[in-house]
Amino acid sequence: SEYGGAGPADVLELAAGPARHSIASLRFDGTTVKTATAVDISRDMIEYGTENADAELGDAGSGGLRDAFTYLEGDMRKFCPPDDDDDDNNSRSESIDSAWILLGSMQHLTTNDDVVECFESTARALRAGGTMIVELPHPRETFTMVDCTRNGWEVPLEDDEGIEYGELRVVWGDDDDPFDPIRQVRDFTVAMELIGIDENEGSAGESDGIKGKMKTLQEVREVVPMRLFTSQEIDALARCAGLEVVAMYGALSDEVPVDSEDEAFRLVCVMRKV
Repeated sequence: SEYGGAGPADVLELAAGPARHSIASLRFDGTTVKTATAVDISRDMIEYGTENADAELGDAGSGGLRDAFTYLEGDMRKFCPPDDDDDDNNSRSESIDSAWILLGSMQHLTTNDDVVECFESTARALRAGGTMIVELPHPRETFTMVDCTRNGWEVPLEDDEGIEYGELRVVWGDDDDPFDPIRQVRDFTVAMELIGIDENEGSAGESDGIKGKMKTLQEVREVVPMRLFTSQEIDALARCAGLEVVAMYGALSDEVPVDSEDEAFRLVCVMRKV
């Protein structure tokens, strides 16, 4: 609300994945959000995000919060195309107060053309004075290639009774991942390992020695090209699309300066429609 006037009523989360931010925007105390729209190109993510909304917002069709949430399949570069008709009842032009691309999702746009197309599409969707918020890795990572954010974590897996039966180990980025300094693109290693109980060696009902029966059940490993951005690039690309950068922070908090050596670990850019 500091940069867009009154708090946003209609929000948009692009490349939303689980859509947790747009879902949460409808729930937190004092929210001004009336509708939240999530967009992703992955059908699997849309299904997952929809399940999250069902679990956290209640039943659809009841007139409650769930009916204020919509998940659409689409490309974050093309939410509001140039030929969107303002007179069409289904028009997305000037329908959004605040749009977000969070958790580094914009890094999938590896060329300037992709970024400008995304920014222009979003700007068309924004009402006058509307804001666009982008969260990226801190530029410190671009110039030092040091991982400022945690790149590995474990997710415990529990059954309906709260008994742990395994874990999902996730690695995002590896020390040997190549970086192209011309394109500013790093080929990030993404690995997931499912650890669980081998049904042939034991069952979840056996309490003694379960840890000894744990083994890798499934592994997935992929390489994902991701662009690393500088703050001045974001400023220049925003201007090309009719946006202006009005603030930068070092985290998803306006209390963390972007240049803080101790606290800043993300680049959060707040842009406003000119």
